[in-house]
Amino acid sequence: MYPFGRGIARHLPLALLMIPLLLYVVFAFGPSMATVFFSFTDATGIPGVRWHFVGFDNYRKLLFSSDQAERLRSIRNSLEFAFLVVVIQNAIGLFMAVLLNRKLKGDAFYRATFFLPVVLGVTVSGLVWRMMLNPMSGPMGELFKMFGTRSNFLSSYDAAFYWIIFVQIWMYMGYSMTIFIAGLQSIPRDLYDSGHIDGASGWKAFRYITFPMIAPAVTVNTLLSIIGALQTFDIIYVLTNGGFNTRTLALDVYRDAIANNTTADYGLASAGAMVLFLFVFVFTVVFMYLLRRREVDL
Repeated sequence: MYPFGRGIARHLPLALLMIPLLLYVVFAFGPSMATVFFSFTDATGIPGVRWHFVGFDNYRKLLFSSDQAERLRSIRNSLEFAFLVVVIQNAIGLFMAVLLNRKLKGDAFYRATFFLPVVLGVTVSGLVWRMMLNPMSGPMGELFKMFGTRSNFLSSYDAAFYWIIFVQIWMYMGYSMTIFIAGLQSIPRDLYDSGHIDGASGWKAFRYITFPMIAPAVTVNTLLSIIGALQTFDIIYVLTNGGFNTRTLALDVYRDAIANNTTADYGLASAGAMVLFLFVFVFTVVFMYLLRRREVDL
């Protein structure tokens, strides 16, 4: 019954659990702790160059250096980006989910079509939209000309940031829609039949039956979109590389650590990553508390 012995069989589950735990420590917890450590150093990553502990100098540099205005603008852009993406992406995703949940003809095709941008990837999507938003020869430029107007799109200091938000929502709306559809399909049909008898149809049925029943899906989508939006830098890098007032805190972290035109500054990048983590942690905890309490109240 115990081919490897009773003692080995008793400790086998613990040994198997150690494997994912070890992977987590090596690839997740370990690098996270290294980021905290490097945020208090002047490490550059240059071979042979010694680094030193500098205390909170990197954090002070983020807020009080010569490019203080740009750093603060990056933080403000990150918060505005997250707010607009979370609200608009989930609103559109819920609207599309309600439409497709009505068993329309060809609904499987529409679901696949709306989910396709999620599969394409950031680079492909970014390059496609750079071509689409070319003010000289892009389809969007020609469309604007038909209505007697024009825009520089990604080359506009006033509009580039909001076009990036548009592309971000276009890329991930299908993900939110899929989660909402799963929540809608879990609602018992009997609730709608009972509500119809009591006079709840249309908007009332959505307000008093549908929306309360998909509260867990709303929570999941809200948290995922908050975390994803605050950490977004790749689509910004592909579309504008942070130009035209489109810098965000996540993009600054990437550029400080990897894509800086001069020497990489791991210490400054790590400090920026810790500030970004603080934003993600605070918003996630606050919204999880509020949304979970709403689920209980409903």
